[in-house]
Amino acid sequence: MTTQERRERERTQRRQVIVNAARELAEAEGWEAVTTRRLADRIEYSQPVLYSHFEGKDAIVSAVALEGFGELATLLHRAREVAGSPGAEPRAVAYAYMAFARDNPALYEAMFILSIDLKFAQSDTPIPLLASFIELRDALTPLAGTRDISTFTEVAWSGLHGLATLSRAGRLRPDCYEQRLDMFVDQVSAQSE
Repeated sequence: MTTQERRERERTQRRQVIVNAARELAEAEGWEAVTTRRLADRIEYSQPVLYSHFEGKDAIVSAVALEGFGELATLLHRAREVAGSPGAEPRAVAYAYMAFARDNPALYEAMFILSIDLKFAQSDTPIPLLASFIELRDALTPLAGTRDISTFTEVAWSGLHGLATLSRAGRLRPDCYEQRLDMFVDQVSAQSE
């Protein structure tokens, strides 16, 4: 291994340590608690080292979000595989999406609520974002009928996001979680008939 390769590997490792620390701190205390000073103290790097990897907190949040989209894409793909049939995929994906939002509140917030500099629905959309969308789109394709599948997916995604956000904020009755999610999937499915 050359010196340059070793330096690049170490730089990549430091960047990942920063992202992991930000994510852990956000999950434990919320994104308000994530500051470059606290991160520097937590991982025992100086603030200039953090700034050599990220322009600031927003860039760190974007890096966390990007990682989250990769995880979401993997989770949705697994849900589709386990579903067993194309007809079962929409429900499996909806349940997986909601579980992801519930189990990773700070990560979900970074991905969908906080202002980040990642580009959605554009030619230069990062691969993990696109992969998440594609997994959802592929699960919903049989339900779209003659409608534009990407638009149909955006509408369904918006519904899932609304349910996830309102559930997370305690704005919906927790005892109706499954009933509400099943009703959502049934409604989306009924539109294709």
